[in-house]
Amino acid sequence: MEMEIAALVIGLVLAVCLFHLNSAVAFAVCLDGMRQMTRHIGAQAGTSTSSLNCKLQGSTRLPAFSKDGDFVIGGDFSIHVYMNTVYSDYTSMPEPVKCKGSIITSELQSSRTMVFAIEEINNSTELLPGIRLGYQIYDSCASVPVAVHMAFQFLNSFDPVFSTDNNCSHSGMVMAVVGGSGSTTSISLSQVIRSFNIPQVSHFATCACLSDKQQYPSFFRTVPSDQIQAEALVKLVKYFGWTWIGAVRSDSDYGNKGMASFLQAAQKEGICVEYSVSFYRTNPQSRIQRVADVIRRSKAVVVVAFASFGDMKILLKELTSHEPSPPRQWIGSESWVTNPELTRFSFCAGAIGFGVPKSRIPGLRDFLLNLSPSQVASSQILTEFWEDAFNCTLTKNATAKKKVCDGNEDIQNLQNQSTDTSQLRVTNMVYKAVYAVAHAIHNAVCQEINGTAKCDKLTKLESKQILIELKKVNFSQNGYEVSFDANGDPVAIYELANWQKSENGATEIVAVGLYDASRPVGQEFQIDKNITWMEGSMKVPVSVCTDSCPPGTRKVLQKGKPICCYDCTACPEGEISNSTDSTDCLPCQKEFWPNAKRDTCIPKPVEYLSFQDLLGIILATFSVLGACLTIVIAAVFFCHRKTPIVRANNSELSFLLLISLTLCFLCSLTFIGAPSEWSCMLRHTAFGITFVLCISCVLGKTIVVLMAFKLTIPGSNVMKWFGPPQQRMTVVSFTFLQVLICTAWIVVSPPFPIKNLTMYKEKIILECALGSAAGFWAVLGYLGILAAFCFVLAVLARKLPDNFNEAKFITFSMLIFCTVWITFIPAYVSSPGKFTVVVEIFAILASSFGLIMCIFAPKCFIILFKPEKNTKKYLMNKNQS
Repeated sequence: MEMEIAALVIGLVLAVCLFHLNSAVAFAVCLDGMRQMTRHIGAQAGTSTSSLNCKLQGSTRLPAFSKDGDFVIGGDFSIHVYMNTVYSDYTSMPEPVKCKGSIITSELQSSRTMVFAIEEINNSTELLPGIRLGYQIYDSCASVPVAVHMAFQFLNSFDPVFSTDNNCSHSGMVMAVVGGSGSTTSISLSQVIRSFNIPQVSHFATCACLSDKQQYPSFFRTVPSDQIQAEALVKLVKYFGWTWIGAVRSDSDYGNKGMASFLQAAQKEGICVEYSVSFYRTNPQSRIQRVADVIRRSKAVVVVAFASFGDMKILLKELTSHEPSPPRQWIGSESWVTNPELTRFSFCAGAIGFGVPKSRIPGLRDFLLNLSPSQVASSQILTEFWEDAFNCTLTKNATAKKKVCDGNEDIQNLQNQSTDTSQLRVTNMVYKAVYAVAHAIHNAVCQEINGTAKCDKLTKLESKQILIELKKVNFSQNGYEVSFDANGDPVAIYELANWQKSENGATEIVAVGLYDASRPVGQEFQIDKNITWMEGSMKVPVSVCTDSCPPGTRKVLQKGKPICCYDCTACPEGEISNSTDSTDCLPCQKEFWPNAKRDTCIPKPVEYLSFQDLLGIILATFSVLGACLTIVIAAVFFCHRKTPIVRANNSELSFLLLISLTLCFLCSLTFIGAPSEWSCMLRHTAFGITFVLCISCVLGKTIVVLMAFKLTIPGSNVMKWFGPPQQRMTVVSFTFLQVLICTAWIVVSPPFPIKNLTMYKEKIILECALGSAAGFWAVLGYLGILAAFCFVLAVLARKLPDNFNEAKFITFSMLIFCTVWITFIPAYVSSPGKFTVVVEIFAILASSFGLIMCIFAPKCFIILFKPEKNTKKYLMNKNQS
């Protein structure tokens, strides 16, 4: 009674495990619990587990294809992708799960390829000679519950709970499993059989999680891991410059974990995802429709789909069932992008993605086409396939809507993926997996004797031995290398597949490149140029959130949006960006400045007052004209030196004054042109000395005139101290003192040329630095003191007879002189760049012309145009009046 209750409890737990758990991992937990429960009950009953009746709890699932042999290999293929939904009231054992829907012809081809490979091995004289391999191939419906139920049958006699015969014999036990066709079912299968060391070699389970040997120690595969594929897809997206994409995935271990790897790698490469949505083919239609609407409304032109074939087929149907979807560039994972069945969706033309490389298997096509009516009738799967392919029924049923097959159906002319061997991709992975298991069995039961393999089919072989030998296999079959690394993974090589439209309008899968993960970093890709994009365009589509920022601008992230969404802002003043999509602008070096586009630094223009500038030409012209005018006046005075008006105005000082004014005009020329060490010293010292000489002459003339009228007392000898020698000494003394100041300035800290980089950011000003500012202001201050003293004396002498002396004109000239130089100081300090020099030259010319016009112009006018007034009598009469 206790055993019956235990069996009922275990059966109910098993039912829950099979039909009400959504996680593949949960099945393993449930399984461990069942084992512990069984052992506990057995101990309480006083019997060992070996004495229990071996009986499979639940109904037995029949294989799609089977054959007995010395060693049996299991097979797991998703020939259907749907199972019927079973509802349980927990009062009775649930109905067996059945597959439904149409047959996936590619999976049917894979399952029959396994049969072909085993038959080929059985006929081989080199591999397992004298040993017959058997097989038990099941249809898992791409369903976790069915895969787990199937795993229990693979276990056979390893655990009494799951044995199918009452004697617990090893008859027909599975030594290894080939499959499954997807990651989710493979995970579920591996979680069950790993405890019994049964090796599993999958041909299409790509989840990166399966490389974890802690969780899946007995798992191998002949297809590369999704981790490699995800990294390759990211590099593909980056290669074509796509930074704004959409992401669609299957809501399964394959899709979720594959997309997670992709998104993680994409984030490192700066690729942004507008949306990431998931679905599963058994979801309600409303959810699949929502996913399709997200794709239609999105702005991302590129859509990366990490989905299984069955899921992708449902999604593409949904996208075609409503209004036309905007053109999208599809990037596919290997599960669907190399499947010819989906190429009928013409709006996906241009899709590109990675797939298992194409291959060829000699003899496979003949095997697939060699189907006799008796073979078809004996297999439920082949019967279903035959009826679907030829739209007829093999059973005479009055209620059947199809016609009865008449025997004239010709499979040779059947255009179907199950018989098409031109695109052998995943099929070759099955072929390699079977041979890998066969080589492991060969190494375990065969020995080389005199160069010939001798195999003992009576060897008691355990699955653990196969597991150990699988880790060592390294062989070549039909030119394809087969080996596994420490994680049970093969060398990752992908073919870059592109959906291209042929001349007849059909969509074909064309290889346009290769990705070899074993190559050095940066050299993995080999991409052809003849890639067709969406809508048959040869131009690479653009998929970015924001257009690239051109050189001269930088990216500024938009608040609250991904890093791929940004504004392009011009570089700040003085900075450039010389690359597209620059995140920062770089400042130019001190002597460089950005060009108009701000994408390169160019040398700053050098500015100084040159003889080529209009302003320089004007000032130089006035300087030369002033010097020439002074020379002309000197010539006039020299020619009329014996006339009263020249002699009465101290002709010696007048000539010296004219010479100094000529030098003043000419010294302004030293301020024009590029500054040099000599020109900087010359321009300031020449200016200071010549102007002091000029003012000294004016001062001497003023003192003489003033003394002649104010200090002349009858019998006084004062005027003898203001004769020509004293006048010369006065001029020389005043000038010599300025020479001393200039000499000290040059010796201590002379003026020198500099490049002024601070006044203007965009140009360089060549100018003369003062060296010692005290020296400059001492020169200017001394000149100002003499000018002020001369101006005071001229004011005192302004009411003297103006026809005898020029006191009044000296007053006006010194007023102009002082006004100019007083105004010069603030103008000089505040003028920018070359205008500082312009102000200085203007002050020199203005004061020089002021002296010329006020002192000498009236006399020249009388000499040249009023000679009748140039007489001693006229001058004396005016004086007396």
